[in-house]
Amino acid sequence: MSVYPSLNDPAYLEDLFLKFPRGTGPLIAFHDAVLRNQDSALSIAEREVIAALVSGLNACDFCFGAHKTMAMAFGLPEATITALVDDIDSADVDEKLKPILHYVRKLTLTPSKMVQADADAVFAAGWSEDALHDAVLVCALFNFMNRLLDGSGIVPKPVFEAPDEDALKARRTGTYSAWARGAGIIS
Repeated sequence: MSVYPSLNDPAYLEDLFLKFPRGTGPLIAFHDAVLRNQDSALSIAEREVIAALVSGLNACDFCFGAHKTMAMAFGLPEATITALVDDIDSADVDEKLKPILHYVRKLTLTPSKMVQADADAVFAAGWSEDALHDAVLVCALFNFMNRLLDGSGIVPKPVFEAPDEDALKARRTGTYSAWARGAGIIS
C-alpha cells in the first residue's frame, strides 16, 4: 500500500509519477540512456539482468519483477534470473558476465567495501572500462529506483507475473520514454 494517502490503492509506478512529476522526464530519459543505448559494451539483456539482480538483492518486488520480465524478453530464462540473486557462481549465465554481476552485487550490498581488485576482476574477464561504467550506472539507477518505489509503497502490476510472448516482444522493441508517453506520464 502506498505511503501517500492521495494515491490509488494499490498504487503503481504510473500513479507515483503522475502525482509527483518533478524530475520524471529526465529520469525516464536516463533509463533510456542507460538501458537502451546501443553504444554500450553491455547488451540490453545484460543491462536488464543487472537491473533485475540489483532489484532482487534489494528485495524490491516491483523492479525485480519488471526487469526480470525485461531480461526474459531478451531471451534469459526466468529461473536463471531468479537464481542469480541467491548465487551468481552457480547460475547459468555466461562466465564472462559473472565478474560484473559480482561487482554490482558488492556495490549494492556493501558499497563502502569496494576495492580495486573488484574492478580488476572485471577487466581480467575481458571487459572494458566503458562496460564497467555502464554496469555501475545500471546498478546506481536501480538502487535509486528501488528506494524510490519501496519508500513510496509502490507495488508490482500483475502483468509481470506471467508475460506471454506478445508482451515480451513489445518489451524488446519499446523504450522507457515510449512507455511513459503511452501512460501519459511525459509528453
